[in-house]
Amino acid sequence: MKFVQGGICAVTGVLASGSCEDDYGVAVIFSKDNTASAVFTQNKIIAAPVKICKENLKDGKLSAIVINSGNANCCTGKEGVKNGEEMIQRVSENLKINPEDVGVASTGIIGRKLPMEVINRLIDKATLKLENSPKSSKDAAEAIMTTDTFPKELAVESSLKNGQKFRIGGICKGSGMIAPNMATFLCFLVTDVQATPQELNSALKKAVQNTFNMVIIDGDVSTNDTVTLMSNGRSGPIDEEFQLALEELCQGLARMIAQDGEGATKCIEVTVRGGQSIEDTRKASKSIVTSPLVKSAFFGGDPNWGRIAAAVGYSGAEIDEKKLTITLESNKLKADIVKKGSVKAFEGSDELEIAEEIMKEKDIKITVDLSLGDFESTAYGCDLSYDYVRINSEYST
Repeated sequence: MKFVQGGICAVTGVLASGSCEDDYGVAVIFSKDNTASAVFTQNKIIAAPVKICKENLKDGKLSAIVINSGNANCCTGKEGVKNGEEMIQRVSENLKINPEDVGVASTGIIGRKLPMEVINRLIDKATLKLENSPKSSKDAAEAIMTTDTFPKELAVESSLKNGQKFRIGGICKGSGMIAPNMATFLCFLVTDVQATPQELNSALKKAVQNTFNMVIIDGDVSTNDTVTLMSNGRSGPIDEEFQLALEELCQGLARMIAQDGEGATKCIEVTVRGGQSIEDTRKASKSIVTSPLVKSAFFGGDPNWGRIAAAVGYSGAEIDEKKLTITLESNKLKADIVKKGSVKAFEGSDELEIAEEIMKEKDIKITVDLSLGDFESTAYGCDLSYDYVRINSEYST
């Protein structure tokens, strides 16, 4: 398996585009007659586009997806549903496909009506310049950005067991309001394997659980979370190699989300191993990256192991503090700040000095060994900075 250039357009037969105007953007992804599957938010307040997309996916097929940024089209009542359906209708007419074969997604401010004049104008521009090129994939990734600081796209190429090559490409957006229970943010994946909707659904759910569901920026679950996977069947039949490549791709996109957390100055990767169950290691790793105290300590460059230990302790995972090991690591340095329950990073120690140097780095890994079993999970997050408060205090003004 290798990473390749081109994002979603690394996959043959996939066309994409994006257009922006002021605070709004529209992306369109087109690949006719795909099998498809998706996972959506578990927030009980559900945005109109999520409701519509769920309905259109019941037959397991999609030919296109239209995504707008700048407005979540959530808590907008019947008019919100009408506007989402209008977006679909416009795309279907422009591309001469059935409206039932078009998905829709939105991201942005909750509770405001869509400016349909602007959205329709951007849809028309986007559908006119659809193409299969690295630029068009990047344009689509840029069009769906809100507080993101860079476009997020990735593609991989691998081989099926029968030797046939296949590709998977993806774009996503997300920087804040991220604490998924099923999916994360907005993410759109495409591939050329042959697969039924049921096979895609199984692969997608497993990949999401192991990657996107392990990203936490701020603890807030969005009303609009959507992850879709479309397959045009131009390569061979799906097998285990596809699952491995899909999870590798999703893990890469998950890291990008963590790196681009709102106001983030540090990216934090947390691995908890030695758990009695996978549920325990997931709980503990996510508890650490969610903790405002841990996140604040990392922003300040403080290797406060007590906050990490406390987050593990209240996570609900089975632990024995006498067996607990906590390690900090950067690309160059490593420090066991707690070893089998014994504190090593005390004042004046070499371990504390090394830990303080590690905390100056941008990318930091925390490893917690519970020493109780064989299970392991990794979660991704970032620090909590002054800019996070500033960005979100000014978001809707």
